[in-house]
Amino acid sequence: MRIDSGQAWDIVKESGSIVVAKGKKVTTFNSIAADQEGVLKAVMGPSGNLRAPTFRIGDKYIVGFNLEMYAEKLK
Repeated sequence: MRIDSGQAWDIVKESGSIVVAKGKKVTTFNSIAADQEGVLKAVMGPSGNLRAPTFRIGDKYIVGFNLEMYAEKLK
């Protein structure tokens, strides 16, 4: 399913935090509404879609893949 930046923002704007993995780099956003541009830049892939995988756990989102991040966040 294709999710563009407008739809992605509608999904994540009310979240408590977003953790984004790009390779070995992991970035956490705690002030979502204060950094809309930065959040969207991090969660959107090069094709203009919300990056996969994306998981919602309570009011938090985990975007992208990093095995170490999953091991820590999903204990």
